[in-house]
Amino acid sequence: MLLRQPRRPLVADACEPAEPGPGELRLRVRACGVCRTDLHVVDGDLPPRRPSVVPGHEIVGVVDAVGPGVEGVALGERRGVPWLGGTCGICPYCREGRENLCDSPEFTGWTRDGGYASSVIARADYCFPLPPGLSDEAAAPLLCAGLIGYRAWRLACADWPVRRLGLYGFGAAAHLLAQLATYDGQAGYAFTRTGDEAAQSLARGLGCVWAGGSEDAPPEPLDAAIIFAPVGDLVPLALAAVRKGGTVVCGGIHMSDIPSFPYARLWEERRLVSVANLTRQDAREYLPLAAAAGVRPHVRRYPLAEANAALDDLRRGAFTGAAVLIP
Repeated sequence: MLLRQPRRPLVADACEPAEPGPGELRLRVRACGVCRTDLHVVDGDLPPRRPSVVPGHEIVGVVDAVGPGVEGVALGERRGVPWLGGTCGICPYCREGRENLCDSPEFTGWTRDGGYASSVIARADYCFPLPPGLSDEAAAPLLCAGLIGYRAWRLACADWPVRRLGLYGFGAAAHLLAQLATYDGQAGYAFTRTGDEAAQSLARGLGCVWAGGSEDAPPEPLDAAIIFAPVGDLVPLALAAVRKGGTVVCGGIHMSDIPSFPYARLWEERRLVSVANLTRQDAREYLPLAAAAGVRPHVRRYPLAEANAALDDLRRGAFTGAAVLIP
């Protein structure tokens, strides 16, 4: 399913599977999650980086061809392919161990073809073994929604213990992180679109102690909050909801403009930070932790040919949890 022009439907295309180049794998796709970042690519919020591209970066596949120079990977192995598709390894950020900030990165489904397809080519060193207890469709959303939630969560909890955690925008990432936070003993507070009873019910069912609209004040101050919805208006609301010294993390790659707000919202050592992409170490830590914690997505399945319908449903908020395409 090919994106030939932003803000236009994807087009079905038939082609022969490509051969992997040096350091690459070809995977037969078993499942590919539908992420909000895919929407940003399709809708042109992220400007095109090539004339056309196959979206999709929450890919579960089976290795069916191995390129020259790849060692330690066997045909038939199941691997996951995430958003970060490659880094240069030589820029200051890569040398500092912060490859998520690489100056010359590659991104699956944006700068290189992704998983809305029957097969995908990926760099072998950016593919991950997947825990055996996770089905293909359960593993797919973990590869971005899960990973970015984990990175945002670690940043939110970096400086002091967090007992009360706010989650703004209760979609794919938040519903996965809520399960991990509950497993870790934190109390989750879910903020949804006003009147979204389905998302609020899901949040309570996954262990959140409170769920309400994004403009509602929580019953008690939060220690930290993570904003997953790409809505800049949520930033001053989240800052007002956290206690003195609390942290607000913006977890998306794109967000609408943040409105002006009184300095008092930020004062008293509240922090406002963003998260960018992920590192391979994030995946090595998160995937086994999620499996051990029993993190499981609520999935709506779509055939690959219905990718446009899946994107439209995500755009409209027509389902809770995560959508997954099955070739």
